[in-house]
Formats: sequence, C-alpha cells, structure tokens
Amino acid sequence: MATQEVTAQPNLIVSVAALVALIGAATLCGAWFFQYVLDIRPCPLCLEQRYGYYLAIPLAAVIAWSGGRLPRAVALAGLAVIALAMTANGALGVYHSGVEWGFWPGPTDCSGPPADISGGNLLGRLGNVKVIRCDEVQWRFLGLSLAGYNVLISAAMAALAVMGIVKRDAQA
Repeated sequence: MATQEVTAQPNLIVSVAALVALIGAATLCGAWFFQYVLDIRPCPLCLEQRYGYYLAIPLAAVIAWSGGRLPRAVALAGLAVIALAMTANGALGVYHSGVEWGFWPGPTDCSGPPADISGGNLLGRLGNVKVIRCDEVQWRFLGLSLAGYNVLISAAMAALAVMGIVKRDAQA
C-alpha cells in the first residue's frame, strides 16, 4: 500500500505541473493571437502581465518533464514559486483592471512608445503612431477585459500549484 502512495504522489505533482504549463502556454498563445492576428496591441501593463507566464511555464514544464524524478523538496519549491509568481501576476491583473475601470490612475508610461521625430514630416509620422493606453479597454467578453481574464487564469494556476503542494504534503 505504501508503495502505491509513493508512486501516486509524484504523479500528482507531475500532473499538476503539466496542467499549469498547458494552461499557461494556452494563455500566452491566446495573448499572441490577439496581438499578432487580431492586431489588439498590448499596453505596457499587458506586457508586464506576461512575465509570470514566462516564469511559470518553463518551471512547470521542467517539473512535469521530470516525471517525478526530482527530489520532493525541489518539486514542491518549484510549485511554491509558481504559486507565488501567479499570485503576483493576478494582483497585477487586478491593478490593471482597476486602471481600466477608472478606480485608480495607471502608470504614466502607458502612452505608447515615443515616435521617431528626427527630420522629415513630424505631423505625418504622428498620424501613424498608435498609442496603446493602459486605461482604455480594447476588447471585452462577458464584461471582462483581457486583464480581467488574466486575473482568473493566474488565480487558477496559483490554486493548482497550491493544490499540488497541499495534497502532496497531506499524503506524504
């Protein structure tokens, strides 16, 4: 019986990590689809919200790929880092959503990249600059913006990582 528990536990951690990596990768692919296919350009806060995914996806993939061969403490530490990163990412999404709803002011750098004003027709170039503001929603579905969906997805990923830690510890 004890042998079954030992083999079942790494599988739970591996499964949780694989699910976190899959959800994160699908989320990033969705963000890139909106950006490159639908031409919904990200503001600076949108880009910052991707950092959590850039950390969580490879870390979760390594934990999943290990197939339970990582030392228990290393795998649990990895899940803890994922949980913390996605919690912070969700908090950034809450902040961005609040900026979009006008609950508080956003950062001053949400005015897009500066135009190249060296020589030539300045007014003509300014007409081609697309300013991406953090306080203007470019897309909503069911009342939520992409920042709002990031909050939900980040919370789900953090909860999965915590579940992997808690269930693993409860049965260890």
